[in-house]
Amino acid sequence: MKVERFGVLICAHNEADHIGSIVRSVTALEPAELIVIDDGSTDHTAALAQQAGATVLRNRRNLGKGSSLKRGFRTMLERQVEAVVVLDGDGQHDPREIPLFLETYERSGIPILIGNRMADTQGMPRIRKWTNWFFAYVLNRLMKVYVADPPCGFRFYRADVLPFVTSSEQRFAFEFDVLLRAASRRIRIDSVRISTIYAPHQRSHVAPLRDAWLLAGVIRHHLERSGS
Repeated sequence: MKVERFGVLICAHNEADHIGSIVRSVTALEPAELIVIDDGSTDHTAALAQQAGATVLRNRRNLGKGSSLKRGFRTMLERQVEAVVVLDGDGQHDPREIPLFLETYERSGIPILIGNRMADTQGMPRIRKWTNWFFAYVLNRLMKVYVADPPCGFRFYRADVLPFVTSSEQRFAFEFDVLLRAASRRIRIDSVRISTIYAPHQRSHVAPLRDAWLLAGVIRHHLERSGS
C-alpha cells in the first residue's frame, strides 16, 4: 500500500500571515505535487505561496472552499498522483503531520482518512467543539459511520475514490457531503489523530446559523438521493 506519488492541496483565502511557512514545511516532505488554490484573496497569499514553492491556481473571486477543492482535485487527477493530502492554509494544521496520514494508509489501506483533533480539545473554541460533536452525531445517525471530527479539513484521499465522492456543494458543506457520499458507497473512512492548533485571537470560520442551514441542505439532498 506504499504511496509513491502523493500531492498536497491547500485551499487559502487571505492567508498571507501563514501560507509561506506552511508551503515551505510541505516542500520539505517532497510531495510529487504541491498546489495552492487561492480563493479570491485580496492580500498577497498567491504571491507568497508561489515564492515558497507552490503551484498556485487563482480563483478570480471568492467561490468557496468546495469549489476550490473540486478544482484542486481535478488538477491532481490530471497529474496522476496516487493520493491527495488536503490541509487548510490558516495555520490550524501542522504540515509535519502529513506523514501520519501516509503511514496510516500504508498500514491499513483505508482510502479516506480524516484528521481528529477531538482527543485533546484544550484551546479549541467552545463553539468549534459543539459543532464537531454535532456533526459527528449527525453522520453516525445518518450513515452509522463514526468520524470523530467531520469538519476537519486535514484529510487524505486515495486518488481513485475522488470521482465517486466529490460533492456538488460549493462552500462549507462540501466536506461533510463527501463523507456522506463515501459512506453511501461503502468506501471505508477512518481517523488520524492530529494536533489541535488554535492561536489566541485567531479568526474563526465557524458561523453556526449559516453552517446549520448548509448542513440541513446537504442532509436533505442525501435523503433525496437515497430515496429515504
